Amino acid sequence: MSAQVSTTRARTLDGARDYAGPERRKHRVFVTRNTEYHFRAGLCVAVRDRRTGQFMPGHSALAGRIDAGIKFFDNGSMAPSAGEPRPGECLYFASDGRDLVTSPLEAVERPALETVSMYPGPRKDDAR
Repeated sequence: MSAQVSTTRARTLDGARDYAGPERRKHRVFVTRNTEYHFRAGLCVAVRDRRTGQFMPGHSALAGRIDAGIKFFDNGSMAPSAGEPRPGECLYFASDGRDLVTSPLEAVERPALETVSMYPGPRKDDAR
């Protein structure tokens, strides 16, 4: 993923003002038709089957970073996308001889705190 800094607008605790600054939340979920790819600070920490709700501990995307988003066109051609992958684009993970291209994204979301607490494996800091 690019080093692009995203910004967000959110209410402060007292609800009086908007916050317009760098995105500070660590977790993001890229949702395809069948699978959710859960990221913490740009690293894939969990992959979950949407049909069963079960995490997939042996998935090849785990511990990987998104190397690019890929846009496929109706004529069969494809092109990498600039910035963070958006709905309609596929995630591309490059690894040692086993590259992975997902199906097109349906959504990019923030996980619920209860979902973050269910991530398999050791965790240092699960703050959003």
